[in-house]
Amino acid sequence: MSASGGPAVLAEALTKKFGDFTAVDHLDLRIERGQVIGFLGPNGAGKSTTIRMLCGLLLPTSGRASVAGFDVGREPEAVREHIGYMSQKFSLYGDLTVRENLRFFGGIYRVRREDFAERMRFAISMAGLEGRQNALVHTLAGGWKQRLALGCAILHRPPVLFLDEPTSGVEPEARRQFWDLIHDLAAEHVTILVSTHYMDEAEYCNQVALIDRGTLIAMGTPSELRGHRLSGQLYELRCSPLGGALKALRGVTGVVEAAIFGDRLHVVLAENAPAGADIRRLLSEHGIQADLPRRIMPSLEDVFVQLVSRGAEHRVTA
Repeated sequence: MSASGGPAVLAEALTKKFGDFTAVDHLDLRIERGQVIGFLGPNGAGKSTTIRMLCGLLLPTSGRASVAGFDVGREPEAVREHIGYMSQKFSLYGDLTVRENLRFFGGIYRVRREDFAERMRFAISMAGLEGRQNALVHTLAGGWKQRLALGCAILHRPPVLFLDEPTSGVEPEARRQFWDLIHDLAAEHVTILVSTHYMDEAEYCNQVALIDRGTLIAMGTPSELRGHRLSGQLYELRCSPLGGALKALRGVTGVVEAAIFGDRLHVVLAENAPAGADIRRLLSEHGIQADLPRRIMPSLEDVFVQLVSRGAEHRVTA
């Protein structure tokens, strides 16, 4: 049980400095109970540092935060008793069996003896490892390891769960199955904060928090964030080579922003931007082959790129 009936997670001006480097900068965050929150940003944005503070593993430099009603600075042990945590580095023991790992984490989380057998059966079933309880963990495929790690993290039935880039390096089908498990837990009123650099995973979340350089730059539902008004109209441009096209477009009057998205460019054009044919001609002069730009609707990643490029301090709320 938590200490209060307030939000599951509350952070106010949460800050962490390592010497002269500010990893998390006056971050405000409020997460209601039973919500799935996506914590999105590039590598090095401050996601893991924030999670480690919220888990009571790192002491904040300033500001405050509470998780499940307990203060992370004053009551870190109480916080850790009421959360599940899955780190971005695989935390199970490869030279132990599935059963042995579950027994180990059951002991760490002090799961009562009379509850453990049922909890272990649930974790094995959730991971899809029936009949493989005695397999060494290092022999399991990545998706199974991932689901087993989640099972270990929830053996003690925590009300709040922190998952730090749990799907990094996992094949798409295993990622989708993992998100199915997350939604099953949320349906049981578990609050879940998931950090990721996969922008498409935002669609699985109730709300999304975008973080860059330790600062929260936007928060809202996926649809609210996608509806954030770009400072111009967004176009998709197929061209080659991409790097040369990106360099040629930057600095052109009317080109607000240009970024590489997979095998093409996304370009934000102001009203006074050159017409599509003019852009193709400009690129041709630089030895770049290009199709005519095609108008598209912005994705969450487009919004994120523009907010970051502006050094924005926007916050999108309901």
